[in-house]
Amino acid sequence: MSYKLNKKLVDLVPYDPITGTYNIRLDANESCFNLTDQLKKKICTSIFQLDFNRYPDCLSTKPTKAFSELYGVPEELISAGNGSDELISIITSCFFEKGDTIVNVSHDFSMYQFYAQLYEVNVATYQKEEDLTIVPDKLIAFCKENGARGLVFSNPCNPTSLGLKKDDVRKIVSALDGCLVILDEAYMDFWDQSLLPEVNNYDNLLILKTCSKAIGMAAVRFGFAIANKTITTALRAAKSPYNNDSVAQTIVSEILSEKEYLAECRDAIVASTKKLYADIKALDAEFSCFEKVYEPCTNFVFIKTAEFQKIYEYLLDNSIAIRKFPGFIRITTGTEAENAAVKEALRRYFRK
Repeated sequence: MSYKLNKKLVDLVPYDPITGTYNIRLDANESCFNLTDQLKKKICTSIFQLDFNRYPDCLSTKPTKAFSELYGVPEELISAGNGSDELISIITSCFFEKGDTIVNVSHDFSMYQFYAQLYEVNVATYQKEEDLTIVPDKLIAFCKENGARGLVFSNPCNPTSLGLKKDDVRKIVSALDGCLVILDEAYMDFWDQSLLPEVNNYDNLLILKTCSKAIGMAAVRFGFAIANKTITTALRAAKSPYNNDSVAQTIVSEILSEKEYLAECRDAIVASTKKLYADIKALDAEFSCFEKVYEPCTNFVFIKTAEFQKIYEYLLDNSIAIRKFPGFIRITTGTEAENAAVKEALRRYFRK
């Protein structure tokens, strides 16, 4: 008998990002700022000193220390991963068992459900309100009704651009005793409602951070998980020993130490996002073209529109890549020139 894939793999399809070359890429929520030549030279000097014949530091000590100093979190509470995706995969496969239930929310980051299903963990999906917000009491009740062993959601949310205030998140975490709350704060650098300083106050909270957004290191796969000592020890034991290569560790430790540079980039991105949001709102006022433009606390703008497919294709035809979802489009903020090009392309579309 010939070999056959098991049922969880047989219908699996590879992740399919936008491919091709476009003048403007505003589809992946990346930072619009590349590194300066000075920082690139600094990184090259550090990489030149590496012993390439040696395995990397299995605990990623230098980038972990740099992260600790940047965010004010004790090093012993931090685990480094090969991007947040690897950390989500490890957490899902190791902190839960077959038959356990993880609650996710809709709309949210699709990889939470993907990894849960891949590791044969049950998924129960909480439906947000019509305005895409979460009602904490309803989410808590939903988790309890489903006997959830875990809850995972992003705050601020990708793709909706909306966020839950600290008090609401505290309420959720505190109410779900015995349920691991995985709080993805990938976009929290653009907002001010992080629970990171309080993570050690809870025995069931695990926070994820990424270097791909405000830090501007999407090309370097690096993320962090922050939790109390018990969870951190277990996570460090469960991950593969050399999951972050020496080159990535060197780059990330150098960039995370550039506090002033990172603050300037973040502030510029926040200002750019506010301008993009204002421009899109102005277009909507001019043409009455969208059903809803959501005010963001992220680095992107989320828009409800029945013409999501046509707008998406029109912008691609104009060498501008954005992200589409059924009934919605998502536009990452870019440089001043890129945002202006998007605004003008949308104006041309609606004039037609």
